[in-house]
Amino acid sequence: MTPGWLADHLAMLVGAWRAGRMPHALLLHEAPGAGGDWLATWVAQLMLCTAPAQAPPCGNCAGCRRALQGEHPDLLSVRPTDDSQQIRIEQVRELAQQLSFTSHQGGYKVAVVSPADAMNRFAANALLKTLEEPTARTVLIAVATQPAKLPATIRSRCQRIRVAAPSRAQALSWLTATRGAADWNAVLEIVGEAPMLAAQMDPAGAAQVGEEVCAALEGSLGGQLEPVATSERWVRSELGLRLQCVENWLTKRIRGHFGAAPFLTEVGAVPYSPERGTDLNIRALFGLLDGVRDLKSSLETPINRGLALEELLRRLASREIHDALTMTG
Repeated sequence: MTPGWLADHLAMLVGAWRAGRMPHALLLHEAPGAGGDWLATWVAQLMLCTAPAQAPPCGNCAGCRRALQGEHPDLLSVRPTDDSQQIRIEQVRELAQQLSFTSHQGGYKVAVVSPADAMNRFAANALLKTLEEPTARTVLIAVATQPAKLPATIRSRCQRIRVAAPSRAQALSWLTATRGAADWNAVLEIVGEAPMLAAQMDPAGAAQVGEEVCAALEGSLGGQLEPVATSERWVRSELGLRLQCVENWLTKRIRGHFGAAPFLTEVGAVPYSPERGTDLNIRALFGLLDGVRDLKSSLETPINRGLALEELLRRLASREIHDALTMTG
């Protein structure tokens, strides 16, 4: 089912395609779980559809089906390798070489880099060369939740599309239509307005884990968090989901401090909050949030998860974080 909150983006891209004005590079700046990868796949289908006369992409032709499955010969994908949380220069160089070849189907070639903000400095410089000298009839799509991590030279060469998080009603409608009736509201309370992420979960199990994590986090405000014991419990099951819960809990408190009504697509560190007329320095909260994200993205790498999580929980239980959380709550 097409996510309703992306309808305007789809209409804009179809209009550009019909007018022959499709940009050679797109930067999809997504709120986590809002559909950046889904939109990238849809754009690939748009460019590779073989029967687009009426309503591109048709979704039924061989081009659309193979693009959806990630098996189209003219669709290239670059993601972090299993043993790393980074996209490396070798991957980008291979991508550039593949894009220089003639397409297999005689049409467009599409490349998706996701998450683009996982590129290391050398990979980003290699991608810049591809953007500076784009091959004809190619579209490069970069998906990122933190585009500020990308060099300005890359951002300036891409047409940015902001994939904001949907409203709660839109998210619930899409989840029910896609996965069936369940307590999706409870899941979204845990993971945030991230329906694409919620759709991958078991609603009942996610809600149970979320309640446990939120109880521990609230307990940290009263000095009741035990980093060692909590770490030992969390690493045994659903650590990725637990870290997502922590990220969402911290993000809500930071947004609450700034009084931000809409669901922002990127939370970046600032030294203080002038809007609220306070000299409170909440950089420690942003640093903790980055630490949660870094650990979450490195779960597939050979790290000592227990020690890394214990260190993170010790930071959460520190006096500095306690004071910041108390003042932002």
